[in-house]
Parts: sequence; C-alpha cells; structure tokens
Amino acid sequence: MTSTRVVLTGALALVALAACGTATPQESSGGAIAVAATDSGCEVARTSADAGTITFEVTNKGNRVTEFYLYAEGDRIMGEVENVTPGLTRRLIVEVNESGKYQTACKPGMQGKGIRGAFTVNGDAKKATDADSQLAEATASYKQYVNSQVVALVDKTKEFTSAVKAGDVEKAKSLYPVARIYWERIEPVAESFGDIDPKTDSREDDVEAGQQFTGFHRLEKDLWAQGLQPDSGTIADQLQSDIEDLASRAKTVELTPLQLANGAKELLDEVATGKITGEEDRYSHTDLWDFRSNVDGSQAAINALRPVIQERNPGLLTTLDDRFAAVDTVLEKYRVGDGFRLYTELTQDDIKQMSEAVDALGEPISQVAEVVSGK
Repeated sequence: MTSTRVVLTGALALVALAACGTATPQESSGGAIAVAATDSGCEVARTSADAGTITFEVTNKGNRVTEFYLYAEGDRIMGEVENVTPGLTRRLIVEVNESGKYQTACKPGMQGKGIRGAFTVNGDAKKATDADSQLAEATASYKQYVNSQVVALVDKTKEFTSAVKAGDVEKAKSLYPVARIYWERIEPVAESFGDIDPKTDSREDDVEAGQQFTGFHRLEKDLWAQGLQPDSGTIADQLQSDIEDLASRAKTVELTPLQLANGAKELLDEVATGKITGEEDRYSHTDLWDFRSNVDGSQAAINALRPVIQERNPGLLTTLDDRFAAVDTVLEKYRVGDGFRLYTELTQDDIKQMSEAVDALGEPISQVAEVVSGK
C-alpha cells in the first residue's frame, strides 16, 4: 500500500457526495459511465446500472493524482483504478452480479475516505464463470494460489511477531521482509476486506484521527528507528490476530475473473506509485522484497488467466511474458542470497531502469480486463 493510500477499504459508509452529470445517449443505454474527478469533486454521469459487467471511464480533471473505487456494503471493493494522473483517462471494468446499493468514490491525492456517491445496481446477472469454463478454471486456480499464500502469511507472521515479543530485534528484522512477501503477493485480496488493511499495512502518515498506528509498519519503526516500545508486544499480538482474521475470511471469498485482471494491474500500480519511491519500507529499506512480491502476485493472476488470454489475444500474452521477463532481469540484479539489496544502496540509474521496466509492463496489463470481459 502506498503512503498516500490510507486504505482501499478502511472507511465507514459516508453520505453521498458525488454529483450526477447529464448522461449521454451511450451512457443512458448502458455504455461506459463517465466519471469526472477533480480535486474537490467526483461527478459520476450515471448513478445506476444493470447487473453484469459495468464500465467506468475515469478522467482526472484536477491537479492531483487520484483513484476511483466501486464499493459494496461494508466498504468491500468491487473494483478500483489507481494512479490516475491529471489529464489522464483510465477505464475500470467490474463484474457486479447482485442488485443493491453500492458507492462510488474518488480519492484526490490518493488518500482519505474519498468523495463518495450512491450507486445502484439493478437486477441480478449470471456470473461470467457460470457460462465460461475457462474463466471458472482461472478463478479456481487463483483461489488456490491465494490460499497457499495465506497459509504462509500466517506462519511467517507468527515467526516475526514471536521474535518481536521475545525482544530478539535482529531475528525480527530478518523475518520482517519475509513475512511481508505473502501479504504483498495477495494485497488486492487482503485489501478487499475493509477493516483489515488499515490495521496491518498503514504507514504513520496514513493514520487518520482516532486511528492507532499499528501493524507491520509500526513494528518496522520500532525495530529500525525508535527501539522496541512498551506496547510493541501488544501491537505484535494484534497484527497476528488480524492476519489470522484475514486467513479465515479468505477461505470464503468469491473472486471474479475481472478481479484477477484488475488485481494484476493494481499490484503493478503499487510498485509504480509506492515501492519505486522507496517510501514503502522507509525504516528498514527492504522495499525490493515488496517490489518482487507485488510482481510475483501480478504474474500469478496473469498465469491463472493465461488460457483465456491465449485464446482471445495471443499477441498480448506474448507481450506480457516478454515484459515480465524484462522486469525479472532488472530485479534479479539486486538479489543477495534469498533477499535483496537495501533500497538505499541503489543508484538513481538503478531506480530509473526499474521504473521503466514496470511502466512498460503496466501498459499491456491494463488491457487484460478488456480481454477478459470481451469488451
């Protein structure tokens, strides 16, 4: 999670703030829904849609980088698009199968609870996986991947928190980036649970009034910057409890093919907007562990969708494979044993090479949702 992103799903439902614009004929007939995001507004051209595949075209008309989300009840993320820079238009395609009350949100500056608006989904629709065996197999495959990562996340976090509670600083430092590998690989799924992410992955400047600074980054600060504190053990216990809560919920989560596609892009955005700056792990400088894990998680989602992409757009799959290989080549230059060099040891040229490789991969990944949706 980037420092400017408080939580993908960490806010309580707010009063609708987004204004309705005048719908074009295309929008009225169920086409893409235009969203005009500014530094103080979030104008959604149409605030209802039929169940099924819903497309939003988000244009940033403000001066700050923004994000756009569609939330279900309890701030569960149905879809998101991040890193929408001023003047840019980006498309979010989501599958919503159940009627009900939802919320749209723009987040100027990529922070806070967002400018919320009511959004209604009418009727019900069959799941894409019901009619397409390839998509069903893709989601089942990725769910297995998520479950395996969650098991490792629980185990490695337990080792980390036990070292913190024992006061073994050096052991805890060595385990910190290892535990985070499994969180970072499945971050879009972890963040889909609105109350877990702010407690586990917020940085200190992400914390809003009334929210305590807890989780991985609080313990990171204790270990590298200020020394273990009287409540470090309590923070460690809470982190373990939150991770175990995530594991329990992940067993029953239902994923759509579009969530896989969007999640692959979200993970690349994590790298491009956060990890690449070195601010993700600002005390430990273990950012490259997170960088590697985000890329691994993105590739796992693409691999699950591989048969679908191969059938519908084989040229895109070739490009994706080439671009992932290019990112791997850059990253592996900085590997040391089972880990990586500290981010502070990299040169500006090193960072530039990584940034260019990630940007080159991000462009074809942004096309996967359209391939999956058939749009």
